[in-house]
Amino acid sequence: MLPIIPMAKLPSLFLIIHLLFLAFQLTLTHQNNHNYYHKQQQEADRITSLPGQPNVTFHQFSGYVTVNQEAGRALFYWLTETPNNPLSKPLVIWLNGGPGCSSVAYGASEEVGPFRLNKGASGLHLNKFSWNKVANILFLETPAGVGFSYSNRSSDLLDTGDRRTAEDSLEFVIRWMERFPRYKHREVYIAGESYAGHYVPQLARQIMRYNSNSGSNSINLKGIMVGNAVTDNYYDNLGTVTYWWSHAMISDKTYHQLINTCDFKRQKNSNECETLYSYAMDQEFGNIDQYNIYAPPCNKSDGIHLGATRQTMRLPHRPVRMSRQISGYDPCTEKYAEVYYNRPDVQKAFHANITRIPYKWTACSETLNRNWNDTEVSILPIYRELISAGIRIWVFSGDVDSVVPVTATRYALAQLKLKTKVPWYPWYVNKQVGGWTEVYEGLTFASVRGAGHEVPLFKPRAALQLIVSFLKGQPLPKA
Repeated sequence: MLPIIPMAKLPSLFLIIHLLFLAFQLTLTHQNNHNYYHKQQQEADRITSLPGQPNVTFHQFSGYVTVNQEAGRALFYWLTETPNNPLSKPLVIWLNGGPGCSSVAYGASEEVGPFRLNKGASGLHLNKFSWNKVANILFLETPAGVGFSYSNRSSDLLDTGDRRTAEDSLEFVIRWMERFPRYKHREVYIAGESYAGHYVPQLARQIMRYNSNSGSNSINLKGIMVGNAVTDNYYDNLGTVTYWWSHAMISDKTYHQLINTCDFKRQKNSNECETLYSYAMDQEFGNIDQYNIYAPPCNKSDGIHLGATRQTMRLPHRPVRMSRQISGYDPCTEKYAEVYYNRPDVQKAFHANITRIPYKWTACSETLNRNWNDTEVSILPIYRELISAGIRIWVFSGDVDSVVPVTATRYALAQLKLKTKVPWYPWYVNKQVGGWTEVYEGLTFASVRGAGHEVPLFKPRAALQLIVSFLKGQPLPKA
């Protein structure tokens, strides 16, 4: 039997119901306005076509997400969706390293993106091994000061490092997903190379911490993948010097002097150690591309001006100068990016440089690189944290890179002392040995035969197989 409500109380009950209805209406209106605003932002970021671009069937978006209102820091992104059922495919966030190098210049334009730059930067042509065949790829330029990303507080460019990069990148992902709500609960993977060996695990850790307090707004992070990754000061340095010696790039004398003189654990080494590094590169290496010791270097007399690139960059774990970069391989691609992305028509199509940054767009920011103020000594503790949380981890390594070589990666990973699940074996792509791999409890390692520092640049077919197997969570093919 239903309770009888006294007549005197009915007006109060109706009032409560009315107020609840009004609150619901206000919430609904606010939500609709919120969704409309983000839909407008999303449409404003849509790329109709890039100059010199061939016809494509997939959607592209690019633009800015403000990550710090007070400082006016905004990060630039370029999303290339898959042409095949994008709503059913995961999101892969790609980061390049440096620190200070552009994901648009490298990851998007010469590695895993859908386009390649034509010789002389006259236009674009399709990359038939693009990763957007299997996933939606989001290229993020981080931190502020890299590529088109900017800060209105100029001192930010003189005071940045690992911590702020991870914090701003997390803020970007949160706010970007507000703009693109269809990606909010999608499977997310983070990938990158070189100094992104810091960025990728650090961003994954930030996401895990965010998820612990975010409830239904949590980011569906499933895995990370890094290539030729800066991992651990000591083992990276030891492995690099060992690689130089084992590949006959330096003499026995220089090798022993480096081993006995340099303190590989230190962030900055002694003048004596730096002199030995300089001697090795200037007197013993010769005119080679350290990013692929068997590839031809870019000819400096080609007439295209090159700004700050990885030729002039330093990796924080090692005080050395880098010199930059086969059939089908153009070692000057980096130079074409400098031309193409400084074109006003290109920037307009990208919705980029709308605040008119007071410097020329460069593939790498030497200012950021030289003023990098904090870097973690070792990423191995983060790997242990991610493994415990069940995050899928793949580490791959091109085996002709002398900058962050395969020996450095193997020395570092060995310190994790992981149990072997699938013993070492050759993996195949197109009926050829693509490299070698071993599967551990919590982590998969793979080498890529004949690939340099940028694996997808030198071995695009093998790199596509890597991302396919990684996303499926399956070991690389044995035949």
